[in-house]
Amino acid sequence: MEGQPKPDGESEITSTIIFVAGDESQEPLLHNPTPGGDEGEIAPSPSSNEPDAPSPSPNQRLLSLDVFRGLTVALMILVDDAGGAFPSINHSPWFGVTLADFVMPFFLFGVGVSISLVFKKISSKRVAMTKVVLRTAKLFLLGLLLQGGYFHGRNNLTYGVDVLKIRWMGVLQRISIGYLFASIAEIWLVDNVTVDSVTSFLRKYYVQWIFAVLLCSLNMGLLYGLYVPNWEFEAPSPNLSDYGSSSKIVNCGVRGSLEPPCNAVGLIDRFFLGEDHLYQRPLYRRTEQCSVNSPDYGPPPPNAPGWCSAPFDPEGILSSLMAAVTCFLGLHFGHILVHIKVLLLHALCLIDSLGLLSLTNKLNT
Repeated sequence: MEGQPKPDGESEITSTIIFVAGDESQEPLLHNPTPGGDEGEIAPSPSSNEPDAPSPSPNQRLLSLDVFRGLTVALMILVDDAGGAFPSINHSPWFGVTLADFVMPFFLFGVGVSISLVFKKISSKRVAMTKVVLRTAKLFLLGLLLQGGYFHGRNNLTYGVDVLKIRWMGVLQRISIGYLFASIAEIWLVDNVTVDSVTSFLRKYYVQWIFAVLLCSLNMGLLYGLYVPNWEFEAPSPNLSDYGSSSKIVNCGVRGSLEPPCNAVGLIDRFFLGEDHLYQRPLYRRTEQCSVNSPDYGPPPPNAPGWCSAPFDPEGILSSLMAAVTCFLGLHFGHILVHIKVLLLHALCLIDSLGLLSLTNKLNT
């Protein structure tokens, strides 16, 4: 490189003239007389006055990913501010998918793409894993601060949280879990082979795909195979003049239910986190069984079931497994971006081969 000494005593060609020692009659090396100039003057190299070609920056960003993130943030702002006025873009109360339900998967997908670019080349797996653990902890703690109940609303100047009722899970916590799973897979579950074909691409990342399938299988097995018994919770009193709470029993005794009161997601969260640490205003309170203003929040109808006042966390433990799988989708999309030249070249060769084969068959017939 320019500015560094050459090995074995060599020097820059354009800045040094080498003479044969003890013989002044010899002409200097690289002698190139120019008209009207000194005979010993060396003409500058044609490339010495040209600006150096810009080298690609190692921290060059993927513009398409930045645009995707910006659009996701814009979508989040839209559904947060206008979702109440337009139910079609607000979060679905329970069953169904709306525009707002794509915000979290888009964020997780972008996280996966970023992981594939950051860990494209890993010099030390231990150092990389240390950074991943620290970043996961920071993101999780930030989520606890923002969504754990420390702040009491936009128009409320009070702050502070009761540790006996802090909400452990949330949006940032879910992103941190997906980031952790995908990063572990990218650091430890990649075969050390050079990708020069589609076959080598599959061989390099097939363990990650197996891991993602296992996560999906674990989620589906628990969701449909776990038995949910009857359970009890403490519901706050509906009358402001009454203090304390009343105990309510939810009758389940089923397996594989996807309804709000008797699904395995809530069972796991109540067991590991505790009902006091779950989201106290779940979305299913906007269903027709729980709200007269459905699909918006409202007072419960006269015959509302007791579980309408039960807590439920939309970013719970079991559902975070599928959030990690969404990160894996972004991770493998990033792999395609990293190796797209090789994959496109082999795809074009395959298409050309198939085209020549079909043309040959037509000529033979």
